[in-house]
Formats: sequence, C-alpha cells, structure tokens
Amino acid sequence: MTDQLVTAERVVRNGEFDLAVYEYGDSSAVSRQGPEAVAERDHAGPRETAHGDRETVVLVHGWPDDHHLWDRVVPLLADRYHVVTYDTRGHGRSTRTDRTADYRISEYANDFFAVADAVSPDRPVHVLAHDWGSVQMWEAVCEDRADGRIASFTSVSGPNLDHLGQWIRDKMARGAAWGPITQLASSWYTFLFMTPVVGKVAFTPLSPAPVWKRFVGLINETSPDNIKLGPEFHRDFFDGMRIYRANILQRLTGPRERHTRVPVQLVIARRDIAVRPASYEDTPRWTRTLFRREVAGGHWLPYSHPELLATATRELIDGLASGELPRTLRRAEVGPRRRSFEDQLVVISGAGSGIGRETALAFARRGAELVLSDINLDAVKETVDLVVAAGGTAHAYALDVADRDAVAEHAATVLAAHGVPDILVNNAGVGQAGGFFDTTPEEFDRVLGINLGGVVNGCRSFGSAMAERGLGGHIVNLSSMAAYTPQRDFSAYSTSKSAVFMFSDCLRTELAGKGVEVHTICPGIVHTNIVSNTRFAGLSADDEAAKQQHFDKLYRARRYGPEKVAEHIVRAVERGRDIVPVTPESHLQYRAQRFAPGVVRAVAARVKLI
Repeated sequence: MTDQLVTAERVVRNGEFDLAVYEYGDSSAVSRQGPEAVAERDHAGPRETAHGDRETVVLVHGWPDDHHLWDRVVPLLADRYHVVTYDTRGHGRSTRTDRTADYRISEYANDFFAVADAVSPDRPVHVLAHDWGSVQMWEAVCEDRADGRIASFTSVSGPNLDHLGQWIRDKMARGAAWGPITQLASSWYTFLFMTPVVGKVAFTPLSPAPVWKRFVGLINETSPDNIKLGPEFHRDFFDGMRIYRANILQRLTGPRERHTRVPVQLVIARRDIAVRPASYEDTPRWTRTLFRREVAGGHWLPYSHPELLATATRELIDGLASGELPRTLRRAEVGPRRRSFEDQLVVISGAGSGIGRETALAFARRGAELVLSDINLDAVKETVDLVVAAGGTAHAYALDVADRDAVAEHAATVLAAHGVPDILVNNAGVGQAGGFFDTTPEEFDRVLGINLGGVVNGCRSFGSAMAERGLGGHIVNLSSMAAYTPQRDFSAYSTSKSAVFMFSDCLRTELAGKGVEVHTICPGIVHTNIVSNTRFAGLSADDEAAKQQHFDKLYRARRYGPEKVAEHIVRAVERGRDIVPVTPESHLQYRAQRFAPGVVRAVAARVKLI
C-alpha cells in the first residue's frame, strides 16, 4: 500500500484549483533552495547530490485514474528517489469542475508546473506519465519553460496530440492511409466520449469499479487484484470524459509545430487498444533526444508492468546524470545505426560445439555480446576464439547445467560481471537411446538432469533476474522433435524433451506479464556431435561405438547442420515465435501429432529406428 509510504501530503494551488499532492521517499530536496543548492546538485552523482538530496520523479496519471494508478510503481522508485504523485484537476481529491474549458491540456500543463515548483523548487524534475497524463506532459515539455525545469520525460501510452494530428495529415497527403485508419479505429471510443450523453450511456455498464477492474485485467493480461482505483473512481470515470471533448478535435484538426529539447523516452505497448505503435513514427522529428522501448503488453502498463516502468525510468535518470547510458538504454536510442543485436547480452549453455557454437556465432555476427558456457571448458574457449576472430565479444565459463548450485553460482557471477542477459539460450543436452528396461535408473536420471534440469536451472537462475528487471527479454529452450514423437527405445531422451516442451509452455504464461518471451525450438534430424556421443543402453562398448558411427553417418548424409538451427533460433527471437519446429520432418511430425495422434502412436509401435 503506497499510503503507508507517504512521507508528506500537501495541497498545491494553481489559480482556483487545489491539487492533492503525495510525496514518497526522501523529500529533503523540498527544503533546499537557492543557488548554493543548485551548484551542489550540478557536481553530484547520478542518484544523490553531495548533501544527500535525491532526484525528484513526478508521476502523472490519466483517465479514469487518480494517483493510485502508480501504487505498484512507487515502491520500486521511492527507495532511491523523491517520488511525487498527484490527482490531476477533476480527479480524486483535487478540485472538480464541470467547465469543459478547464480540461484543456494547456491548463493541465500549468498545474504540473505548479506542482513541480512546490515539490522541487530549486532543481529540475523527472517525469513518468501515462495515458492522458502523458498527453498533458507532452504539452508541458514542448514549452520553453520546460528547459531547466524538466530533466527527462518517460511517456507511456499517451502521444502528443499535435504530433499525432500532423502525422495523420502527412500520411493522408501521401496516400498512406492505413496507419491513420487503424489508429482512428483504435480510438473509436473517443468519439463517444466527445458526445456527453452518448458517452455516459454507452459506458455506464463498465463504470462499476469491480467491472472496470475485470475489464482492465483482461485486456492487460494481469490480475484484477493488481488494479487499484481511488475512492472517487465512479465520478472520475464520467467527469474525466470532458478531457476528450476539450482537446481531441482541436488538436487533431489544427496541429501546431511542437518541439522539445527535453530527453524523451517512449514506452510503447504493442497490444495497446487505444494507441497504435505506428502513431509514434514521426516522434524523432519533434525531439532532440529520443529513446523508444516496446513491450508485449496492454494499455495500462502501470498495473501490469510496474517493474518495467520503474527500471526504464531509473535507467534514463541515472544514464543522463552520469553521461554513461546502460546497454539496454543505448539500444533504445533512436537515431544511431546499429546491428540487430548490438548492445544485447546473450547467455548460451552448451556452447562448446554444435547448435550452441553456431548460435553463438549467429548472434555475434549481429552485434551481441556473448556469455558462453559448456561442461568442456577447452571446447567453449574454442568457440570464444571463433567469435573474437570474427570481431565479436565473448566470455567463456565451465558449467555443468545439471548442478543446480553450480548454475546459481554461475548466474550470480555473470550478473555481477556482465549484467542481466537480454537473451538466454538453454541449449546444453545429451543424447540417449535404448530400451526402457535396458536403461538404468541412474542413466534415466542423468538424461533428465541435463536435458530438463539444465533448462529449469537456467530459467530459474537467469530468468528470475530478467523478470525482476522488467525490461523484457527472451528465453530460448532447446526441445526436440522427439518431444511430440513417441518412439521405441527413446524413452529417456523423448521424456526429457517433452518435459522441456511443456515446461516452456507453462513458463511462457507466467512471464507474459513481465515482457519476457519464451521460445521452444524443436530440431529434427540435425547433424551435431550429440549423435556420435549418444549412449546406447544394453550394448557392449564395441556395439555402442558401431551404433554411434552408423547414426553419425546417417545424420551427416542428411546435410542439415547446426548452423541452420541457429538461424531458426535468431529468427524466433526477432519475430517472437513461440514454438519452432526445425527441419521438414519436424514440421510434419508436429502437425501429425496434433491432428492424427492415434496414427502416430500406431506407427511408433510398429517401427524400430535403432
């Protein structure tokens, strides 16, 4: 509960409007004024001034919310910053009005400057704003008085209306109408809001707080329990509709030239039902410094992705203050040309050979920094040498992925030395064949420990850090065509890969709200050294060696190498593909198992492959 974190409450007056303001964390900056404080600030570090004063972050809500919109974000910022929220005019405990003119965004911008002057009189503030709060802040940052008053602006799901109007006009003039049409279709409800009686009647069924919570939870793929509404929600819901009538037509039909020198960070939800990502296409035209992050989320990110917003805000504040942008922010900067995975950290297990090595080289060619591990340290060092020879950057580690404690220790080392990975590839695995009753319990457990346990251990140790960071990312788990292909004499191997398949499906659902995508790769017949090293239960050493040589020749003749699987892995990350069968037989078997499982089982019972 953010109510328990409040260190101060105040009322800020702007003209005839009283604004309810709430402060959290260290508010000592409020009492420091004068040129001496400014001079001390300018020589301070990125987080605090020389006298312990913290940067001030003002959070601005939109419709139909009040300051409680930020209840899940405030605790993530208040330990490091002086955080301020407030109820905008016509909402919450602030002054209400039934005059439509009072809802113009220029008036909201004036309110913001009044709040900023009250809570941080001697130093600029950083701003995180959502929905109409973001629209209001676009108005503010494009004014001359924003210079030296607003240090940064993180905008979430709220465009500059002038920029949007100019974008629509330019697109239509060039005959490229599809983008504006899709945006107008997404904004259909605004036309109802601009008609007083119609809007109220049409949306009354959604106005009860429990109904609204369920609705927002559904479209944002988050629990209704994560949605906190203020005690005046029902009034805010209808009174706040006036902001649409006061601004939409005026700004879209008569857009102004609006530029800003304030550094801007766009956080764009790809599944936003109100604002299409394409509507920000021309934003670089109006900004001097722009960062753009996209996340697979819905419109109300403060409810569903609080960690993402807190981390993005922290990185911008600290990066601007120190002059050293973190890797994740560098790749979000709009303007510099970069390779597709430049400024991204990729962690790959089993990278000493085969698919792991080729995947490392594929990401390295696209600019990624690599952390590579393998149980064979000499082999993974060879991979690092290949990456370096190709002009890339890589680091080698010895790792037994079946050892849970070793993986946890490895992850701690990597996080401390290199940071949180953007892409995790759980590739390490072993082959095994032979009848179930010929396979010893120890051998069965060994296969499960490496093929399944290695994936679980990697996801637990690295995935948790990725989720906590909140900036999204990708987890790639290597399964197999064997996951959905019942076969004689492959019980241990197929069971392990089938478990990886289902584990990935379950993890994908859990991480969706964190923006971390999970990709399941299912190779078919691919020639790697896993074939020549496959153990065959129930055979003598000589017979096992003969089997290994025989199947190695067959797989080699297939002429499908690990480099092709690596390209599928890269494309899965680039295109957001969940399940990726690799090779024609893997595709065919995936569909056969789904549509004719009885036939697949019948064939498996009658055909012996080894």
